[in-house]
Amino acid sequence: MPATTSTIILDNGASTIKAGVLGVHNEQPQVITNAVVRAKGDNATYIGHEVAKCRDFTSLRYRLPFEKGLLVDWDAQKAIWDGLFSNEALAVNTAESSLLITEPYFNLPNVQDIYDQFVFEEYEFRSYFRCTPAALIPYGHLLAKPNLPAPECMLVIDSGFSFTHVVPILGGTVVWEAVKRIDVGGKLLTNHLKETVSYRQWNMMEETHIMNEVKEACCFVSEDFSKDLETCRYVSQTLNPIVQEYIFPDYSANRPGRIRTPGESLGESYQTLTMNNERFTVPEILFRLDQAGLSATVAASIALLPEDLQGMFWANIGLIGGNTAMPGFRNRLMSELRSLAPIDCEVAVYASDEPILEAYRSAVAFAARPEFPQSVVTREEYQEMGSSACRRKFRDWKPVEKEGARGREPAKGKGARGRAEEDDESPPPATKKSVRGRGRGRGVAKRQP
Repeated sequence: MPATTSTIILDNGASTIKAGVLGVHNEQPQVITNAVVRAKGDNATYIGHEVAKCRDFTSLRYRLPFEKGLLVDWDAQKAIWDGLFSNEALAVNTAESSLLITEPYFNLPNVQDIYDQFVFEEYEFRSYFRCTPAALIPYGHLLAKPNLPAPECMLVIDSGFSFTHVVPILGGTVVWEAVKRIDVGGKLLTNHLKETVSYRQWNMMEETHIMNEVKEACCFVSEDFSKDLETCRYVSQTLNPIVQEYIFPDYSANRPGRIRTPGESLGESYQTLTMNNERFTVPEILFRLDQAGLSATVAASIALLPEDLQGMFWANIGLIGGNTAMPGFRNRLMSELRSLAPIDCEVAVYASDEPILEAYRSAVAFAARPEFPQSVVTREEYQEMGSSACRRKFRDWKPVEKEGARGREPAKGKGARGRAEEDDESPPPATKKSVRGRGRGRGVAKRQP
């Protein structure tokens, strides 16, 4: 390794990791599966970057480090990171490097502490910076306009593997009070497609990888749901341009899956899946929910922002995350938002050519800025103050507790247990005393002299 410190960018998503070294992988990072995979075909285990070596993707078993949007399996994640930093992938010396890593939205404090421990104690990075993917977008080019600075007000829609988040950003800082989450992500859409196809045609409940490829190849967001649903009633491709046939992969013949071209003749060994209204009814979940759909969630988020700035948020909406890559996503969202926005507000939605890589490329732009070294926490700061150094320096959804406030607590005559009860928002002592006084038998007997 050279004497100068290299900077490693790690967009640590729940489905894939986008990783690279600043100055080497600025535009095209290495994209690896964030999972430990067990293949049924050759009975082998593939860790992270090794999944690319797998030749038979039927009936894969996944061990995912992330569960419901939070990093919970640190053994699996460490194994994946070890392979990523090794000579087989990035070939970096972590002790001589700085790290920029993304974390989930509303990450729990105890999970954040484990991030800090792994970075400084396990891998011994010189310094690191941790933030959410949307917080990096102001440094990128998604909403940039020629000869103009980045907008001060923007709203980022990040539709990823676990959830979809609506994140307003004001002056480069996330406005956490207005952040909204929809409990729909790529994992739910794939599982729903799996169940639908298994009920209607083939049993695909064990074929998560194949059905994810089918989703990415065939699914789109309908701009007129009722009309497309009526079109799908026709069987003929002449009257129904929506229907497609997906040719299943044949790994024994090294033949990948693909969409069948109209009129193409196939041999007996080929197996196909007919995709009709499944192509657009699966992604429709994002826009039609028991809770508010995506468009209504965006409007609700903007309504929580300062009234005099709301028009600027309507005019600067950016899309990142794998689900936003589906055809028709931007147009559908744009048409629905126009009907929800005030009549005098301009509505503009900016889509990325490669939404999966947008956060990574924005992270590269941020790491290349001269102020980045002042934003990180160094190994020496961590050794001196522990995770407190990270909590003070990294902007988070939880307000930082001031030292002065902590110092005044004991003076009030409250013990640690009393302070914990107040943190849990339990009733005040007077309320609890009156509740006991209304009881019968033992509660009354205690009050008698």
